[in-house]
Amino acid sequence: MLEVEKIHTYYGMSHILFGVSLNVSKGEIVCLLGRNGAGKSTTMRSIMGLTPPRQGKISYKGNNIAGKKPYQLAKLGIGYVPDDRRVFADLTVKDNLKISERKINGKNSWNIETVFEFFPALKKIDFRKAGFLSGGEQQMLTIARALMTNPELLLLDEPTEGLAPMIIKILEKQIGSLRDKGFTVLLAEQNLTVSLNLSNRGYIIDNGVIRYHGSVEDLKDNEEIRRKYLLV
Repeated sequence: MLEVEKIHTYYGMSHILFGVSLNVSKGEIVCLLGRNGAGKSTTMRSIMGLTPPRQGKISYKGNNIAGKKPYQLAKLGIGYVPDDRRVFADLTVKDNLKISERKINGKNSWNIETVFEFFPALKKIDFRKAGFLSGGEQQMLTIARALMTNPELLLLDEPTEGLAPMIIKILEKQIGSLRDKGFTVLLAEQNLTVSLNLSNRGYIIDNGVIRYHGSVEDLKDNEEIRRKYLLV
């Protein structure tokens, strides 16, 4: 479903990604692992058109999407959960969801009701302004807002960062339920335990270069790779 081929991305004159390649097949959860500053978020931003690569190719469902704007990619069926959440602070939870809704035909489409079933905690605070939510509530809202676009591919950038263990457990369970429904997800994470519990395959990025790719089982067995590229 997603094919990233040898992309090079810059912030101004700073070269951040060096020939990054990865792929995600339909129905998979693939994790992108790495320390802070390794290039995970830049990879996600490159895919979503927020920081377009200067070289390389990005294909979605067989079509080249490099250079397309984020709103165009959302219409194509790519949902994005940024690492900094970016809720509309002055709008209520319900209004945050409504303005993101992209209606499609089909029994499994996401709407206000199905999103509240997915995150019941949000239904209880649907009247509250997003700026007054806790970090965990804001993260649930950000994921729910992405689901309201009815994506076929979901990009999750550091969804558990800075959250309490109880909230992490809730998010892990719900992301796992997306996998069980056949969702396709690219998950950028530092939390190794959560990533390995959820994913089919994994990539490790370090200093803007993919250093490792393999199955979750291989990664669990490869202590040397984990120590070299993931431990602080």
